[in-house]
Amino acid sequence: MAALRFCYLVLALCSLSVTVSADSDKNSITWTGDDKYIKGGEIRYVKSDDRVLQRMRVFTAARKKNCYHIDTMRRGRVLVRATFYYGNYDNKSSPPTFDLHFDGNFWKTVVTSISEVVSYEVIYVMRRDWITVCLARTKDGQFPFISTLEIRSLDWFMYTGIPESYPLFLRRRDPFDYGIIRYPDDPYDRIWSTEIANLGQNRFYSDAYFYYQHSSDVVPSRDEPPPRVLRYGVYAPTPNSSLQIFTLHNYETPAYVNLYFTEFRYNRQLNETRSFTVFKDDKQISLPIWPPYGNFTELTFPNLSVSGTSTFSVVPTTYSTLAPAISALEIFLIGDMLTDGTEGSDALGLIDLQKGFDDVLREWRGDPCLPAPFSYDWIVCNYSYSRPRITAISLGSFGLSGPLPDFESMHALQTIDFHNNSLRGPIPDFLGKLPNLKILNLENNHFSGSIPASLLNNKGLTLMVSGNPDLSSCTRMKINIIVQILFGTIISSI
Repeated sequence: MAALRFCYLVLALCSLSVTVSADSDKNSITWTGDDKYIKGGEIRYVKSDDRVLQRMRVFTAARKKNCYHIDTMRRGRVLVRATFYYGNYDNKSSPPTFDLHFDGNFWKTVVTSISEVVSYEVIYVMRRDWITVCLARTKDGQFPFISTLEIRSLDWFMYTGIPESYPLFLRRRDPFDYGIIRYPDDPYDRIWSTEIANLGQNRFYSDAYFYYQHSSDVVPSRDEPPPRVLRYGVYAPTPNSSLQIFTLHNYETPAYVNLYFTEFRYNRQLNETRSFTVFKDDKQISLPIWPPYGNFTELTFPNLSVSGTSTFSVVPTTYSTLAPAISALEIFLIGDMLTDGTEGSDALGLIDLQKGFDDVLREWRGDPCLPAPFSYDWIVCNYSYSRPRITAISLGSFGLSGPLPDFESMHALQTIDFHNNSLRGPIPDFLGKLPNLKILNLENNHFSGSIPASLLNNKGLTLMVSGNPDLSSCTRMKINIIVQILFGTIISSI
């Protein structure tokens, strides 16, 4: 059974702000705190009947973005879901708007509500062994917040209708059943929820037993809708009637649609047939479908472009004697191609720098440069390359102390500013090996020893080291002579 095979997937769950087990009559998911995944933000409280939504993390610091970093993940296809409940926690009746990112990609502009719960879901294939989810401040005086963050591993054969380099953003997952269906009914903890309670069609219930067989010799059952989703559905009023199933209104990107069909009548007569096709407006877009009993037919449209308003229906064939029916559907928008992120050597060098000053810089997570313009506040990125390059580090007056770590791999750096900190030890020789370095400001620190010759001999470098009393006096004298020569040359030119 699928539930037995995949129940371990709920252990990938990451939630925020509170450790609480959901009530057993809702689901058996255990929620954990988020402290190990993020360092910034403040815990706030809100009234809610759902205990999971009673706490939130609010980000009031004046920085571009705050990011969660979830590592030790098994690389593959994942479902990431973020939920936001404002609930007027600050008594200002002013729900904020902000941006949501994942792995350096733009996800959604979050528009929160006074009383409504807002949730967003993305399915994609990980490119690294970790996941980052960021909240970016876009309006002055409006603070991003988050209530829950959930991550689920999906199987390799699921949602494979498009290339792995594109994400799917959920817009609707409808079981045509009342209530909400999720884990344990769905072992992947997808949330199935009917958007329209009264659909105006006849409802059916099937007592069929659905069994998903898993072995190396059997092709998996596509996207594996849970049995409860398949047992319920709607059908047209008469055998000759069409069944309108959904409408797409001005979707801004191509849509990815899954439709699920099953036969719900076990005791059909020999001369009874249920057969239909799918129409988009007045155009047939599928071959005839004969839904099976005890199993299902899944129809995927991986790239549906729409303009204006498009209506989708199931229409009976001329030889069908039973009304068309449907059990469930999923609608996604296809996002832009996933980014490869900031240039790898720059990103790794920045990680080494942050490790060296972990007590100060550990709050900055997520992709350093992406999505533009939401880079770290203390770096400058150049986006003219195929992948962004970091060209400047500005950490002056940042409260840094100790030796300067090695970040030699950041070859695109042109400006480095560490002035007015408490940096100690010798000035590292690797700084003189950075091929594009033009400005190096190390003033007002506690560096000692002599300045590397690679820096002194670099005629294209502006080097500032005053305010380091423990530097070698002969080194400082040589710098003063160089400055006087440069100044005299400028005066002569004038």
